[in-house]
Amino acid sequence: MNRIDAKFQSLQSAGRKALIPFLTAGDPSLEATVPVMHALVEAGADVIELGVPFSDPMADGPTIQRSSERAIARGAGLGWVLDAVREFRGRDADTPVVLMGYLNPIEIRGATRFAGDAVAAGVDGVLLVDLPPEEAAELRAAFVAAGLALILLASPTTTEERIALLCDDAQGYLYYVSFAGVTGADRLDTGAANDRLHRIRQRAKVPVVAGFGIKDAASAATMAREAEGVVVGSALVEVLAQAGTADAAAQAARGFLAPLRQALDAAG
Repeated sequence: MNRIDAKFQSLQSAGRKALIPFLTAGDPSLEATVPVMHALVEAGADVIELGVPFSDPMADGPTIQRSSERAIARGAGLGWVLDAVREFRGRDADTPVVLMGYLNPIEIRGATRFAGDAVAAGVDGVLLVDLPPEEAAELRAAFVAAGLALILLASPTTTEERIALLCDDAQGYLYYVSFAGVTGADRLDTGAANDRLHRIRQRAKVPVVAGFGIKDAASAATMAREAEGVVVGSALVEVLAQAGTADAAAQAARGFLAPLRQALDAAG
């Protein structure tokens, strides 16, 4: 059993919801990335989504776009990201790490080589925003052979036919994009999102988590009524961007995430 499956089984047994923070690798600095990852776990993170900086992050709003640009300027390429995960594993052998990003850097490296390198570094899953599930067979085969989960996405505009495909093919967890738009937008309709989440959860074979538009304890608790976990990204990235040192970034990460953990636990 991989770390993602083990984590969600443990959460389900305890009656808890997953808290999944996203940060861009290499931002607010190269030196801060691993300390921030550890700080997030200390504050209650169950899974970490680590963004792979990319020059054209089409699904991301201005906050994450700018963080990606800053990280690229510092030299945070895919190889560096894998080294950061390997360093994180030196102290944390249990917390699942999912890389979130785009297909191009993986195609450059090659699916088989990438999957082997990622697993060797300690990565548990990969979420690729621009990979249609209908075109994922070759990549999925390479990932399965290496023991790497391919995380899929659904959204409010996903057809019922494609929802069925996603629910059948999903590994690790299924990421539900709570509204049609880019990360960081302020348009979350929690009622509509929870209605769709309820229907998807009835069909899915893996846990379903919600992301996009979740920015504080209140929105996290509301979305966790139906979702088995929540992802918070842009709001955290914006807070981290103000930190001047690695220690300050780690402290900011703890301070941001702890209230969300408390809210999820209080909501049951």
